[in-house]
Amino acid sequence: MFSVGDRVVYPMHGAGVIEAIEEKEILGARKKYYVMKLPMGEMKVLIPTDSIMQVGLRGVIEKDKVPQVFVVLQGEMPEMSANWNRRYRNHLEKIKSGDIFEVAEVVRNLMLRDLEKGLSTGESKMLETARQILVSELILVQGMEHTDIVNVLDDIFEQTPK
Repeated sequence: MFSVGDRVVYPMHGAGVIEAIEEKEILGARKKYYVMKLPMGEMKVLIPTDSIMQVGLRGVIEKDKVPQVFVVLQGEMPEMSANWNRRYRNHLEKIKSGDIFEVAEVVRNLMLRDLEKGLSTGESKMLETARQILVSELILVQGMEHTDIVNVLDDIFEQTPK
């Protein structure tokens, strides 16, 4: 169970802060919801408190794990399927997992592929989603501004040999 003020990650949406716990009636069912505010886009999300395990809601990583995220980002791209659909599904599963290290792998793989061969429209959108999810968690963990985190990510990939 989470409390007001907890920093959490909601897979496929990103990281945010629980602003309130409210009881609401939606579609005829009365339930308790976490009201989560996402730092990017000033969006709020309602998450049923009784389904946090199913949706994968988790606390943000500890600050001492951040260097490991950057190690993943700086790693080499593994062999990936030439089949766009297979790559897409594989990356989508990693994003859905909510695991920051798997999301970092998706960002790395797609950034490197973009530098090497370019991305399809679908993969470009996926890269943007994965980056937003990754950045949102790093903002909350590091206490840095959005632009500073984005600059760190850009620096990592500018140093990548082309």
